[in-house]
Amino acid sequence: MGLYTKYILPKIAHYVCSSKLIAHQRRKVVPRARGRVLEIGIGSGLNLPFYDPEKVEHVWGLDPSEEMWRLAGTRNVPLEVEFLPASAEKIPLDDGSADSIVVTYTMCSIPETIRALRDMRRVLKPGGELLFCEHGAAPDQRIRRWQDRLTPFWQIWAGGCRLNLEIPTLLEQGGFKIRALDTEYIQGPKFASYNYCGNAV
Repeated sequence: MGLYTKYILPKIAHYVCSSKLIAHQRRKVVPRARGRVLEIGIGSGLNLPFYDPEKVEHVWGLDPSEEMWRLAGTRNVPLEVEFLPASAEKIPLDDGSADSIVVTYTMCSIPETIRALRDMRRVLKPGGELLFCEHGAAPDQRIRRWQDRLTPFWQIWAGGCRLNLEIPTLLEQGGFKIRALDTEYIQGPKFASYNYCGNAV
């Protein structure tokens, strides 16, 4: 792990993902979580204020970057939060452990996305729900071509983030069935601002 990835990138990611615009997107899905929740890519804990403490018993926050988690500090949230320093491809939980799984702005940087989704499916209880909000492939061909061109360079400085992921396709290949899906461009450069929010089972 280079110095940039270990010390600089976590602060950049925290700053970018702390915007009011991104917080508005998080608010669309995070409050729906219930029971024992697994959050994939908890990072600096930016989703924690949006959980409903009356519905959530426990949060496992999975992230391979302990540097990101240190930025969370001691967030004043009335939740029981347990940090899991691990990758999403191999989640250190038993089958059927989680009532809800939350993943926001994380799939883009998981190296083996389908493998990770299949492991999420393993740890999700029958009848449980995957709640997601992600950026990904744009529907406009002109924008999509730019996403394809920029992704190899974008990945280098953005922690492996890929701009052109087909989020619905990946979810289905990972064994999930999408129940609700909202898509839109949010404010920002179009090559990085096409959003997918919804839930899957």
